[in-house]
Amino acid sequence: MTNKITVIAVDGQQQDVEFDQGDSLMEVLREAGYDEIMAMCGGCCSCATCHVKITDQAAYQLPPVEEDEEILLSLADAYELDSSRLSCQITMGEAQQGMTVAIVDAD
Repeated sequence: MTNKITVIAVDGQQQDVEFDQGDSLMEVLREAGYDEIMAMCGGCCSCATCHVKITDQAAYQLPPVEEDEEILLSLADAYELDSSRLSCQITMGEAQQGMTVAIVDAD
């Protein structure tokens, strides 16, 4: 079975994207060509340039937001308490199959 998520680009277009278990969501998005995910720190949870929005996080068994991630997100544009995440902090696995991820416009 192929693992897929749905990605909503900044312009609103949706696309199904395949992922390998164990990759970070940031890596999956970058490999799929979403240049809006700048990931300037390379996935070290220190820049917030991989900000995405994911609703219904509990359904996909996402890890809780840790303190470092919460601080960076609270300073990010378009921050929403219930849906904002740093894609570098999410390791993809079977539980994320079918998840919808919205790319946040960095401007």
